[in-house]
Amino acid sequence: MIGGGLPVGAFGGRRDIMSRIAPLGPVYQAGTLSGNPVAVAAGLTTLRLLQTEGFHEQLAARTRSLCDGLVAAAGRHGVPFSAQSMGGMFGIYFRPACPTSYAEVMQSEQQDFRRFFHAMLAAGHYFAPSAFEAGFVSAAHSVDDIAATVAAAAEVFRAW
Repeated sequence: MIGGGLPVGAFGGRRDIMSRIAPLGPVYQAGTLSGNPVAVAAGLTTLRLLQTEGFHEQLAARTRSLCDGLVAAAGRHGVPFSAQSMGGMFGIYFRPACPTSYAEVMQSEQQDFRRFFHAMLAAGHYFAPSAFEAGFVSAAHSVDDIAATVAAAAEVFRAW
């Protein structure tokens, strides 16, 4: 978050340790992107956006809309599928109900996930490539983006 999606790093520590680092102390520290003004500006913009009234609620609603739309699209075509979300993070599972344990996660149809992943990628919609990886909706994803993703998934499920 500190780079607003751009590569940047930061570190910190106790005053007695940090005072050893240049320019205050004798230890030199540098990096290719240290102090990158574009990444810092992006990070500050992201922090301001996160503080906007209703931001988190809107992000969570958009993520739920994606999950609900995917579940409905799969259901219309008889594909065992479930999804759950928390804030902007979501998980999708090729099984009738969301898992509640590690064992249930492992019962998800990984072959079906791979099929879905590649079909969605071919349609221009990128999901995380692993069935066990979380997905994320961001502030950059609009209501129209979510609708387009659900529509593409409906086509994928229709061809199932």
